[in-house]
Amino acid sequence: ARPRTVGELLAPTSPFDKKCGRENWTVAFAPDGSYLAWSQGHRIVKLVPWAQCLNNFLLHGTKNGANPASARLPRQSSDSGQKSKPCEHVIDCGDIVWSLAFGSSVPEKQSRCVNIEWHRFKFGQDQLLLATGLNNGRIKIWDVYTGKLLLNLMDHTEVVRDLTFAPDGSLILVSASRDKTLRVWDLKDDGNMVKVLRGHPNWVYGCAFSPDSSILCSVGASKAVFLWDMDKYSMLRKLEGHHNDVVACEFSPDGALLATASYDTRVYVWDPHIGVILMEFGHLFPAPTPIFAGGANDRWVRSVSFSHDGLHIASLADDKMVRFWRIDEEYPVQVAPLNNGLCCTFSTDGSVLAAGQDGSVYFWATPRQVSSLQHLCRMAIRRVMPTSQVKNLPIPSKVVEFLCYQI
Repeated sequence: ARPRTVGELLAPTSPFDKKCGRENWTVAFAPDGSYLAWSQGHRIVKLVPWAQCLNNFLLHGTKNGANPASARLPRQSSDSGQKSKPCEHVIDCGDIVWSLAFGSSVPEKQSRCVNIEWHRFKFGQDQLLLATGLNNGRIKIWDVYTGKLLLNLMDHTEVVRDLTFAPDGSLILVSASRDKTLRVWDLKDDGNMVKVLRGHPNWVYGCAFSPDSSILCSVGASKAVFLWDMDKYSMLRKLEGHHNDVVACEFSPDGALLATASYDTRVYVWDPHIGVILMEFGHLFPAPTPIFAGGANDRWVRSVSFSHDGLHIASLADDKMVRFWRIDEEYPVQVAPLNNGLCCTFSTDGSVLAAGQDGSVYFWATPRQVSSLQHLCRMAIRRVMPTSQVKNLPIPSKVVEFLCYQI
């Protein structure tokens, strides 16, 4: 099956772009679904109100893709800079943008909310920030509502390849860099660097928080997946099973599963609590043997994203395809063509997948179905119980296996 195209946002091109090319390495949705941001290649980041963007697609009939004119959003007056009047912003970051992340002082889940005390900033409880990771190792923090620069963080010595905010509203930011380190920043404390996490032998490509903010996953130019305890800032465990560089990772909405994408042409779905591979999604058939796993570079998996329903995963590979998988099926349920795709992410409500390519963003309607009551109960339980506790429950073994995503 082929997913329905929702629309596209095309970056303006110039003769210079055609000579050197542009790459969209990152696209992100705000936690509350209010904004979409993406790197247009080079130094430019575009911020657009997402609801307005969707309305624009619907108005102009984008069943087979929006035309460039209709995808351009009317710029609004930003005198007040208030959340009630979301405005489009074009941000010049001063260097090539490799990574983006939205951070909110409003927790996505209330379970680990902390008391926020502002220092230099006096923003209030609904602050929305955009962090941009740059080629020169700097991280710039912007106010989403006004487009103004707030902070310039300067400790990395190489490209900042990925960024992630803790979803608990604490405004803790983690950055992953080619300097082989992860750095933890406290933006509620004027951007003070809290900790440096060392352990990766080479470049760090990606990082992701668990939904309760207690665990950080990081992946890089080695075959291992690293899990960190973010209460103690110590390494929990390494997950080993990939045969080449691991380039992307994301937790499921209940924190029970972890998806990782690798240049070995596979996406693995792990139980991060016990380090076991539960599912494997292959992008090359037959799958390459370990000794040749780095050779199939036309099938390298570039990005992976978990849908909010906990049932679907999207992956993007160098074979010019976007794939939608169900966690309980071996083969993709939908496939769409995309040349030179580098990043993908689900919208906050999970209804749309955004994928970045050559400075532009393309959107597809995602596979939709009503989750079973069994699955909803499983997610509710797994949000608060790790695998070890589930296995000790006085319930039938088949129910335990279901709760642990083993059937």
